[in-house]
Amino acid sequence: MGFFEVSSILITLAAVFSFINFRYIRLPSTIGVMLIALIASLLALIVGEWWPAARHIAAEIVNGIDFNRALLHGMLAFLLFAGALHVDLGDLVEQWVPVTLLALLGTAMSTVIVGGLMRLALYWLGSDISTIDCMLFGALISPTDPVAVLSIMKSVGAPKRLETQLAAESLFNDGVGVVIFMTLLSIALDHTRSPTVAGVTGLFLQQAGGGLALGMVCGMITYQLLRRVDHYQLEVLLTLALAMGGYALADELHVSAPIAAVVSGLFIGNRGRAFAMSDTTRVNLDLFWELIDETLNVVLFMLVGLEILSMPFIGRWHAAIAIAVIVTLAARWFSVAMVVGSIRRRRPLHRGTITVLTWGGLRGGISVAMALSLPPGPHRGIIIAMTYGVVVFSILVQGVTIGKVVQRVVTTEAPA
Repeated sequence: MGFFEVSSILITLAAVFSFINFRYIRLPSTIGVMLIALIASLLALIVGEWWPAARHIAAEIVNGIDFNRALLHGMLAFLLFAGALHVDLGDLVEQWVPVTLLALLGTAMSTVIVGGLMRLALYWLGSDISTIDCMLFGALISPTDPVAVLSIMKSVGAPKRLETQLAAESLFNDGVGVVIFMTLLSIALDHTRSPTVAGVTGLFLQQAGGGLALGMVCGMITYQLLRRVDHYQLEVLLTLALAMGGYALADELHVSAPIAAVVSGLFIGNRGRAFAMSDTTRVNLDLFWELIDETLNVVLFMLVGLEILSMPFIGRWHAAIAIAVIVTLAARWFSVAMVVGSIRRRRPLHRGTITVLTWGGLRGGISVAMALSLPPGPHRGIIIAMTYGVVVFSILVQGVTIGKVVQRVVTTEAPA
């Protein structure tokens, strides 16, 4: 099938699944669509036992999508830019210490903990996976993706401080997680030399620092263009060019495209919105990017649900998947607790912060995309299976219950 045919099928399925969820299931759109897609995929696998043609057609559609390229080198540019566009820089500056520590130290700490514990657990299960492969799993599963949970937190009256921490952390640790993953992957693929601390640090700074600088430069150039026109169609087009062109340029320059997208989105969403746009432009810009964000999130989570059609091996690793779920949650709790504990005396934090940030740290399509980007190898299958299992548990269990967790543990009146 060609690009248009596959895209048409995906958009049609996304629309139908969204209607079913809105009309009958009434879960948050991304969670509901993924649940329906997962059920449809499982039904296709069951029906395929008696009607192989049906399974073949469904698998052909899914296998015709390069999930890694579609997300990491396509959809992510729009999703991260749209998310950053609506983050208030004043709130972010107020929370910059916990956000920075969670995105940098928390993600790195989680990577090491998950990698180390899974190395021991898999050895105990009889799978002697190398340390670097386990660290790659730790890096790809550590970034959080709380897009599906933010609307729930708002609806249950979660404190603004927690919303800002969760949203901003997810935007930045997506970029940090991708940088850590790419750094470890380059080490794993380069068998000619042993990694050094200086070399790893230099590669990380090149990726992260380069992405930050490029995002700022592209954002400033676009800001200057926006100031010189008052035509909302053109201004929306300029922001679209910034999101796509900046991301593509970052890829070409081998710096972090996700970080570049977040920084440019923050710049335009705050300074650009305040000083370079009319009220008409602001309204139309918000409508455009909210529609892009909602549509792509629905398509993304639907793809996560359908992706099981290309993973018939996942049932062989049920024990490893169960352990990975527990280890990932434990690592998230420990890293959050260490960060929150280190700043609690100097900053007022709401009761339940550790619990909400732990349970609200959903894993999503970025983790699946990074797992699928791994080169062929003897342990690629089990890493993909564990990743998919953690993501599905995260979205369907944590995503559905986070509202009740917020209501139960958060005291909004008094910080602790």
